[in-house]
Amino acid sequence: MTGWELHARLPHTLPAGEIRAINNPSGAIHEHRTYHWNGWDFDLPPGVFHPGETSRLVHSRLLDGTLPVAGLRYAAMGAGLGVEAVVAGVRGAGVVYALDVHPESVRTTARHYERIVGTDGPPLVPLVADVWEGFPDGEQVDVVTFNPPAIELPLSDDPEIVRNLCLGRDIAARFFGQLVARDLLAEGGVVYLILSNTAPLRDIVAMALESGFGAEVLHVEDWEGDNVQTYLFALRRESRTGEG
Repeated sequence: MTGWELHARLPHTLPAGEIRAINNPSGAIHEHRTYHWNGWDFDLPPGVFHPGETSRLVHSRLLDGTLPVAGLRYAAMGAGLGVEAVVAGVRGAGVVYALDVHPESVRTTARHYERIVGTDGPPLVPLVADVWEGFPDGEQVDVVTFNPPAIELPLSDDPEIVRNLCLGRDIAARFFGQLVARDLLAEGGVVYLILSNTAPLRDIVAMALESGFGAEVLHVEDWEGDNVQTYLFALRRESRTGEG
């Protein structure tokens, strides 16, 4: 199946009323919280994203090796509290880049990585970066995970909630545009992108295809009690023959 044949089978974005009913943002993001997963305890200062079930679809697959990172240069795009970075460290990535536009999230990731992975693990490179801006020139990565805050409805006027949930297709456009323009994904590299039909899923996958990526669906989660479908994609650059 070609990428565009896959695209034609993807669900359309849910109606606005359903999206609002499913996503009811809480002011708890301004509070100090905790998170426990896989026997690890995480501390969340105000403003740091609290993972949900969609995030855990990625976390568990990094941990069990379904999304391989061992020996590879790995980037956690939107590092949040640092679960992906910690898992990649435990799984033996070659180097772990943790990128987030939110400085406290980057500091929180570094703190959790130091405590859980420790100095015997692979090096962590924590980066305060707006998507790929701030990523070192001349470096490349082999694996990227990205759970973009791509809902386009204005669910809140709170800038912290908007940053964590409601940046729409713009953040995806910048992600793919910068990734390709700066040639940051190594030959044979892969982007693991997770998206639900609460976001403009079809439009974002179209951006990936138009940016020269092939798309494969690795998993589809149908959530009980609503019409949300969550897709985990593997995106790989198509043949670069003739580029230059």
